[in-house]
Amino acid sequence: MSALLCDVGPDDEVIMPSYTFVSTANAFVLRGARPRFIDIRHDTLNLDEKLIEGAITDRTKVIVPVHYAGVGCEMHAIIALAERHGLYVVEDAAQALGANYRGRYLGTFGELGCYSFHETKNLISGEGGALAVNSPEFAEQAESIRQKGTNRAQFLRGEVDKYSWVDVGSSYLPSEIIAAFLLAQLENEEMINAQRMELWRTYHEALADLEQEGFLLRPQWPEHCSPNAHIYYILTADIDERQALIKHLAAHDIIAVFHYVPLHTSPMGQRLGYRQGQLPITEELAERILRLPLYYELTEREVLQVTDAIREFYLG
Repeated sequence: MSALLCDVGPDDEVIMPSYTFVSTANAFVLRGARPRFIDIRHDTLNLDEKLIEGAITDRTKVIVPVHYAGVGCEMHAIIALAERHGLYVVEDAAQALGANYRGRYLGTFGELGCYSFHETKNLISGEGGALAVNSPEFAEQAESIRQKGTNRAQFLRGEVDKYSWVDVGSSYLPSEIIAAFLLAQLENEEMINAQRMELWRTYHEALADLEQEGFLLRPQWPEHCSPNAHIYYILTADIDERQALIKHLAAHDIIAVFHYVPLHTSPMGQRLGYRQGQLPITEELAERILRLPLYYELTEREVLQVTDAIREFYLG
């Protein structure tokens, strides 16, 4: 929907990190645009805002900051840059529902903000998501796009006497059953995120000594960011160590997974002209990251079982 609203087409480029899920790129590639991948920061794993301006060309139309793990990108700098160059900002806040940047919710800075309710997120409906329309100029068109390109919303409000096809669109509506399932969670969002944060802190405190001894790195973020405990991850020394740790945890009935093959190194990324070695920080961190189990019904005892198994791996 964001790609349609921004009128992205074959002559356009969209700046985004390569370290993200394929949906970020697919939305724009489906309209014929080319993703312009840039590298990420070592600390937050978010796109490096200092690299954006160098990636802007006369074909650039949109900047897509991805708030990895619910930690905000440097939105003040990104918005200022977009305004200076006349670009749209579409926030990929798929992982960031309820997270804050300088006291303001992520997904509300750009013209558009995209949330996900996929089964792996803090609040879930199996599939689907939500679009935050922060720019009034897009409101009416967004209503049409989400309802198959018709003006049905205006008809239901009594603003027109019949509804018809007025724009390109598709069926982006959830079923009522899915909506009801999701609504109950939305009503308890603060409780759910608070519980996840307690589990996150348990991980963080239990692994502090292993970080101090140089075995691994824990997540970090700037003081002006307030994440939503979407992910707890660690960084191992290299890919071999990570794979050995995954195997060790599996032997303890613990499933831990890595995250994202960088898009620029994927088969599709190579078809777009990218190659290994172009984004070194992305490639390095993608080989070192390991996501640990984190979900609402996980218990503190189970978290400590995970951290004990990690400690056993490193200390014997």
